[in-house]
Amino acid sequence: MLRVLAVDDEKPLLEELLYLLRSDPRVLSAEGASDATEALRRITRALESGPDGPDGIDVVFLDIHMAGLTGLDIARLLAGFAQPPLIVFVTAHEGFAVQAFDLKAVDYVLKPVRPERLAEAVRRACAQLGRAAAQPPGPAQPAGPLVPVQRRPAPEVTVADRTADQIAVELGGVTRFVAIADIAYVEAQGDYARLHTDEGSHLVRIPLSTLEERWAARGFVRIHRRHLVALGRIDELRLDAGTTSVRVGSAELQVSRRHARQLRDLLMRQATG
Repeated sequence: MLRVLAVDDEKPLLEELLYLLRSDPRVLSAEGASDATEALRRITRALESGPDGPDGIDVVFLDIHMAGLTGLDIARLLAGFAQPPLIVFVTAHEGFAVQAFDLKAVDYVLKPVRPERLAEAVRRACAQLGRAAAQPPGPAQPAGPLVPVQRRPAPEVTVADRTADQIAVELGGVTRFVAIADIAYVEAQGDYARLHTDEGSHLVRIPLSTLEERWAARGFVRIHRRHLVALGRIDELRLDAGTTSVRVGSAELQVSRRHARQLRDLLMRQATG
């Protein structure tokens, strides 16, 4: 059972977050703090109490944009302690995911918060703490004969293919579908990948290596540990003083030495094919 502190300087959002957390049977207690000062006071008491003490906190659900210290500032302060509580960021801004995961955040939840997405963050916190992470019980089902059922793994909450030609992305609690053919290149950002299209970019919670394997047949090639590029979207290949780069629209991307020869061969075949 988790002991939780939720921090948000917008009180209606804090109250909604606390309501959802207290509705989860895996949460033993959920307290709120409406500013960074109050949050640090409560966390300090928890650290003095120790992880098993009466004032202990297991997880802090932390907004990023707040008056005074930001959520990232608080997370940096906590990183200096031997046994800090886990951090889950809850924010309306997708652009801080890389910094969040650099600070060892358990999860990064976008506002408006959906109950099922918050439940997944609670599950991940339970898993990291090595505690039972049973899902909240569902409604009782009528008794009946037992029938063997082949169960399949549940899809990732924030990333799923709608069809073979699209990928689902989430922005502020709204799911939209992006055509894979519209993606020019993909950039690794921690546990996330950023999909770049002509219209903008989208952050999805899926490793770059998974996209590399999944989209190889669609002409996406790895050019660097951080970049996956649609071969047909490469406008120029540049060689300069022993370094290789490609231009994809307005972006210039470095090609690592280990991928340079394979990329040149692929582009040559494409040009002569």
